Amino acid sequence: MRSYIPLTACLILSGCDKPEAQAPPAPFVAVMEVVATDVPSSAGMIGHLDSPQNVEIRARVEGFVDKMSFTEGTQVQEGAPLFELDRKPYLEKLAAAQGSLAESQAALNKYEKDVARLRPLAERRAIPMQDLDNALAAVEVGEAGIASATAKVESAQLDLGYTMVKAPITGMIGAAQVSIGELVGKGEPTLMATISKLDPIWFYCNVSEDIHLKSVEKARATGRTIGDLPVSLILSDGSQYAEAGKFVFIDRAVDAQTGTIRVRAEFPNKDLLLRPGMFARIVVDLGARKDALTVPERALVDLQGRTFLWVVGKDNTTSQRAVVAGERTNGMAVISEGLAAGERIIVEGLQKVREGARVQILPAKGSLQ
Repeated sequence: MRSYIPLTACLILSGCDKPEAQAPPAPFVAVMEVVATDVPSSAGMIGHLDSPQNVEIRARVEGFVDKMSFTEGTQVQEGAPLFELDRKPYLEKLAAAQGSLAESQAALNKYEKDVARLRPLAERRAIPMQDLDNALAAVEVGEAGIASATAKVESAQLDLGYTMVKAPITGMIGAAQVSIGELVGKGEPTLMATISKLDPIWFYCNVSEDIHLKSVEKARATGRTIGDLPVSLILSDGSQYAEAGKFVFIDRAVDAQTGTIRVRAEFPNKDLLLRPGMFARIVVDLGARKDALTVPERALVDLQGRTFLWVVGKDNTTSQRAVVAGERTNGMAVISEGLAAGERIIVEGLQKVREGARVQILPAKGSLQ
């Protein structure tokens, strides 16, 4: 048994002489050098489209709808006939008013002849002066009767004209709200249709007080006013509308409850693509931001409400840096605080690095170097 003890001890001792584990190689990361450039500055706002004129067509007299003379959803011209109501009751009313006017004219004619006959007699004192006074008063009553009868004729003509409902403006007419044979205008001006002017079309939105002030400041810095700023319209499908617009209205006051101010932009709409009620977004060109620092958005790390970048030092060691990121467009973010031109940042391989660790550098695609 003793002859086996040295062999066992040797085996045990040889097992203790294992080589130390080697440290893993430094990870490869893509690095980009940050340089100052002029960056276009813009502001985005969400809102909806509306017509400069939405005119409700309502029945102004009572009657049954006899005819509808337009195609729903098409352009109509100002003055074009839209609806026709039953005219017969209003023709009868006009005829009665014209008859009353004729009677008043005949009565006045008689009163005037009486005056002409009685005046010479009264001057010769052949009749009492009271008779002439009565005849003159009758003439005045007859003239008043003609004025009243004339007003009734004009009222009847006006009501008769209201039976022909015409387009008050040129625009696109919507769906008819009444049907042929339906009684309208009984007790209230029945809504029959709505016409909207579509060219140009307006974009409305509510802008925060902060964005309004910044927009004015940036516009002044480039020597322009808000009304001069180019405005682009982004539709709900993400496409950009071909025509540029402009601001035409900024409300006089900020809403104290919401802290926003109402603004309106105007866009050409010759092909009538844009319709009232559409939701859209506008992008306002605020000019170029001088010497701005931009980084790819993929390089940003958002954590607990703060934004960080991984910065690579001269000795290729990494450190995480808190920064303030501003406007983000086209995959790039403007860094307003926490970064300087000439520093290097990691844009790919963020998951491989840790604080103070060394890295091996690969050039980033689309490098700013």
